[in-house]
Amino acid sequence: MDRKKLVVITLLGSTLDRGRGNGRWDRWRPTVALTQHEDLLIDRLELLYGKESYDLSDTVITDIRHASPETKVVGHIVNFEDAWDFERVYGTLHDFARAYPFDTDKEDYLVHITTGTHVAQICLFLLTESRYFPARLLQTSPGKRKDGKDASPGTYAIIDLDLSKYDRLGSRFQKEKASGQSFLKSGIDTRNRAFNELIERIEQVAIGSRAPILLTGPTGAGKSKLARRIFELKKARRQVTGEFAEVNCATLRGDAAMSALFGHVKGAFTGAVANRPGLLRKAHQGVLFLDEVGELGADEQAMLLRAIEEKVFYPMGSDREVTSDFQLITGTNRDLRARIAGGQFRDDLFARINLWTFRLPALHERTEDIPPNLDFELEQISASLRVNITMSKEARERFLRFASKWTWPGNFRDFDAAVTRMATLADGGRITERVVADEIERLRAGGSDGASPGNGAGDEKELIARALGAERAAHLDRFDRVQLEDVLAVCAGTRSLSEAGRELFAHSRAERTSVNDSDRLRKYLARFGIEFSAFQQRLTAR
Repeated sequence: MDRKKLVVITLLGSTLDRGRGNGRWDRWRPTVALTQHEDLLIDRLELLYGKESYDLSDTVITDIRHASPETKVVGHIVNFEDAWDFERVYGTLHDFARAYPFDTDKEDYLVHITTGTHVAQICLFLLTESRYFPARLLQTSPGKRKDGKDASPGTYAIIDLDLSKYDRLGSRFQKEKASGQSFLKSGIDTRNRAFNELIERIEQVAIGSRAPILLTGPTGAGKSKLARRIFELKKARRQVTGEFAEVNCATLRGDAAMSALFGHVKGAFTGAVANRPGLLRKAHQGVLFLDEVGELGADEQAMLLRAIEEKVFYPMGSDREVTSDFQLITGTNRDLRARIAGGQFRDDLFARINLWTFRLPALHERTEDIPPNLDFELEQISASLRVNITMSKEARERFLRFASKWTWPGNFRDFDAAVTRMATLADGGRITERVVADEIERLRAGGSDGASPGNGAGDEKELIARALGAERAAHLDRFDRVQLEDVLAVCAGTRSLSEAGRELFAHSRAERTSVNDSDRLRKYLARFGIEFSAFQQRLTAR
C-alpha cells in the first residue's frame, strides 16, 4: 500500500523565520527547520504569509528547496489586516480551511502552531479541534548547542487532539467523569446497569449543555434530589454562579402561581404590600427546578415559554420587563403528550423542555440497588441521630428479601420512611429481626404506601387488587388485566372522572361527533363493578 503524502500547513514567522546572509543557517528558523528533520518527510508545505512578508517568504522558500528538495512549497497570501484582531484572523483562517481541497484518503495533514501571533496560533488550534482542518497539531522548538546558540533543526512534537489516545489524560478525565456520576448518585454504589447508564448520560448532558432537562418517572423516584445534585455538580464545575430555586407546580394556583414564579410589584393585587422578585429571578445564573410542571396553568405556561426563549418576562402588575438567565430543569410523573392532546399543556412549551428527557425508574425496577441504598440510608440516619445504627445479619437478610419483592408504590419516599422507622425503634442502635418483622407487617397493612389520588403513584397490579379485591383480581383474563391496569393508573393520578376520561380518550375524541368522556369511562369501569368515587376513597383510606 502506498504511503500517504504528508502535508504541513504553517504560518510564516515574520520574526522567527527572519535571517540574512550565511549566518541565517546558524540560527533556528522554525519554518525552514520543519524540513530538516530526517524522520519527518514533508511532501508539501502550505506556507501562509501576508503581502508585507513577500521578500521574507521568497528567502524561506529558497532555503527550504535547498534543505529538502523533495518538499514542494506552495505559498498563499493571506490578509489579516490586523494580526491581533481575533475575529479577523479567525475569519481569514476559517475561509482558507473551507476553501482548501483536503483529500484525507491520500494525504495526512499537520497544522504547525509555533509561528504567527498568539491570536493566530489559538485560531489554528480551534479550527483544528473543530475539524475544519482535518489534521493533527505540530509544535516545534529549538535545540541548544554547547556554545549556547540555537541548534537547527531543534525538536518537534505531533499532538493528536483525540485525548482518549493519551493514557494519563484519558485516565484523568475518566476519573473526573466517574466522580461526577458518583456525585449525582449521592455516592451510592448502584448496581443496576440501566440506571448507571442513565446517570452517565445525565452527567454528560449536565456538564456539556445549558439546555432544559426534563426528568420523568413515578412519584418518589428521586427527581427532586437529582435536580439539586445536577445543580451542585454544575456549581462545583463553575458552570453556574447563581442559586437553585425550586417549586412544586401542583401547589401553585391563580395569582399565587404568577407571583411565585414571576414576582410582582407592590399593589399588583390585594395583599401585595411589597415587591417580590419571584423564583425565575432568584434562579438568575443558576438553576430553576419546576417539579410537576404539567400542573402549571395556561397563563403560567405562556409566560414560562417566553422566559425560556427570550430570557425576559413581566412581573405581575409591572409594565417593565425583567431579565433572568437560568437553566431549567422540569419534573413530572404525568404523560405530558396525553395532556397536550387533552388541551392541558402547550405543545410549544413541551418542545422546548423536551430536548433532554430522562425517565427515572421506579425502585421495584432496580431491586439490585436496594442493598446499597439501605446502607446509604442507615449512614444518613446515623449521622442525623448521632448514633451508629446497624442491623443484625438476620434482620438485614429478612428485610432485603421482602424489599426486593415489595412494589414500593411511593418508591424512595416509602423506602426511606421504612428505614427511618426501623432505625428509630432500634434499641441501642441495632435493628433486630423483630423490628423488621413489625415494619413489614406495617407496610403490608397499608399504613404507609405513599399512594393517594392525584399523585400518579402506585403499582398497577396493586390498584387492581384494591379495586376488585385480591380474589377477583387473580381471576382476570390477561387481556382485561393489561387494559384495566392502565385505566386504573390514570384514574389514580387524576382528580375527577371527567379529567381521567379526557386523558384516556384524548386521541379518539377527535373522531367523534358527540363527546362524553366521563360517561365512556364510567361504563367501562362498571363492567368490572368499579365506581370511580369509591375507588378514589379506597386509595385515600390506604
